[in-house]
Amino acid sequence: MDRKKFRQKYNLFLVEGNKTITELFNSNFKIKEIFSTDPQKLDRQDIPVTHISENELKKISFLQNPKDSVAVCYLREEKKLEDSDLQLVLDGIQDPGNMGTIIRLADWFGIKQIICSKDTVDFYNPKVIMSSMGSFTRVNIVYEDLTEYLSHTKNVNIGTDMEGENIYSFARPEKMNLILGNEGNGMRPETEKLLEKSVTIPRFGESQSTESLNVSMAASIILGQLFRVRE
Repeated sequence: MDRKKFRQKYNLFLVEGNKTITELFNSNFKIKEIFSTDPQKLDRQDIPVTHISENELKKISFLQNPKDSVAVCYLREEKKLEDSDLQLVLDGIQDPGNMGTIIRLADWFGIKQIICSKDTVDFYNPKVIMSSMGSFTRVNIVYEDLTEYLSHTKNVNIGTDMEGENIYSFARPEKMNLILGNEGNGMRPETEKLLEKSVTIPRFGESQSTESLNVSMAASIILGQLFRVRE
């Protein structure tokens, strides 16, 4: 179930580790069944829990060193919420680790929704689920035609660019979308055309060997500053 086509075919995805699985209990994700080497820790009357050996766990896990349990869950019906004051928009993010970290950032800063381009990595990808550390249960993630969405949103579309406005002096709009582009290519041209402003994180170090920041690192710095300005 590490491939999107199989997840969609069976309407199921996997969640690993007791800590993340327990987060599912208080979410609107529905668990089909759980396989665990220590089922007593996840004992629930409404969910079937099957006791398995460590060898059997290794066969169904995506981890090199699986921990304790794997839950088989139903995909959640995708439903877009109303635009909130601050949203993240992902334009072609491909790395599952980056995606998972960005979901965690959104959860940390209380951002309720992430809008993704159709070619952004599937958030049900096992590596995304694992690196989000349960935050995927609290952030609404939807996949949209970005040109269509960004053309009609009432939020101000803010992108990231080396020539953009210094984030440390940037005046945050009341309602905005922070758009994060592909790791290698940045935002696509049709997205850039719909930007109203761009921001940049100025470099203070003298070394030129670091050409740019990882997208999830950049997101954390920008979000931290946006919320500081808010205060």
